Amino acid sequence: MTTQGKRVAFYTLGCKLNFAETASIARQFEAEGYRQVPFDEEADVYFINSCTVTHQADRKCRSAIRRAIRKNPAAFVAVGGCYAQVKAEEIRQIEGVDAILGSREKFRLFQLFGDFDKQPDPDVRVESTRSAQSFEPAWSLTDRTRSFLKVQDGCDYFCSYCTIPLARGTNRSASIAETLEAVRQIAARGKKEIVLTGINIGEFGREKGESFLDLIRELDRLEGIERYRISSIEPNLLSDEIIEQVYESRTFLPHFHIPLQSGSDEILSAMRRRYDTRLFADRVSKIRSLMPLAGIGVDVITGFPGETETHMEEQDRFLRELDFSYLHVFSFSARPRTLAAHMKAKVPPQEIEARSNRLHELSDRKHRLFMERNLGTHNRVLFETREKGAMTGWTENYLKFATTDPAATPGSIKTVSLDALDAEERVTGKLIK
Repeated sequence: MTTQGKRVAFYTLGCKLNFAETASIARQFEAEGYRQVPFDEEADVYFINSCTVTHQADRKCRSAIRRAIRKNPAAFVAVGGCYAQVKAEEIRQIEGVDAILGSREKFRLFQLFGDFDKQPDPDVRVESTRSAQSFEPAWSLTDRTRSFLKVQDGCDYFCSYCTIPLARGTNRSASIAETLEAVRQIAARGKKEIVLTGINIGEFGREKGESFLDLIRELDRLEGIERYRISSIEPNLLSDEIIEQVYESRTFLPHFHIPLQSGSDEILSAMRRRYDTRLFADRVSKIRSLMPLAGIGVDVITGFPGETETHMEEQDRFLRELDFSYLHVFSFSARPRTLAAHMKAKVPPQEIEARSNRLHELSDRKHRLFMERNLGTHNRVLFETREKGAMTGWTENYLKFATTDPAATPGSIKTVSLDALDAEERVTGKLIK
């Protein structure tokens, strides 16, 4: 089959890891001569890379599938990823779907369906995540300035609310040598910043006798990439040595994203998390002792079964005293085949919404205070895109900076002064010539 003039469109849900994987699949299509078009345009092949972290993610995936089918009923429609892995039967019910691919099988789309002919019934290729799984490397190159690099996949933790181990399988990663080679390829494409991503990134290399600390030390020695960020890392895996390495690093930025999930030790135990609030506070304190202006993002889930107003008050006290920069707030969503789905004392949806709003307000206050604390300092900004009359980018500690200076161009890294906050809640200032 000739692919001359053929079009492919992608829709990605969920984490940065999914976006990196979609980008790798897109490069397969590009190598075969396909032209990528926006998802809302007519295409010959549609690929939806799914997420199943919440029931909203499931619903969004089903909606995207139906949009693709309406746009071009003759197109080949493939659904891959976590939702496809865990709930293939739900996707089978949607008329017009041609292929349902698990977390590993989605990388073999061309080998399995090279001609992309319409199927009379959905072809389901979902292998059990209990079977041995190889690591599938992936990285994005579509962003003008940065790349998301997948260095690890899977998780062995089985927290009581989380379906990811069922969708992604057990912990696995590339070797340090293979990761360095991927970084060299990314650097050759002119990217300035790499975000290291994974499901449980702190477990990198464990099955190979290597470690995440070993990896970041080697990356720091490698020429070609100016900046690295570490995506979400479990607090029990964020060791003093990793924090100190970031502090001493030439390239790793003072920006951490650490999942807390609850500020109540009783709820953390019910979640089957591997730390308590004391350890979490110690990790934040260690970062602040070395990097007072580091960006620290914190994940919190509200509405977990059994979470009472007393637990919320305990969490409020803990978070008020914790020196973080911003929160990512998630409303609890019961996932099938998890322990939490069978727990009693469910929190009513209206109460979950009220608690979520409460946490968002706290996050806004904390973030405003963090921005104000940075005023009067200098920082390095990687400029990315124009927004609302200004060129914007991100400081090393993850503050959005905006300027009208024409010297700030996409892909440039400039030293700036942080002078004020604008109406868009961005930091503004001057380029230091």
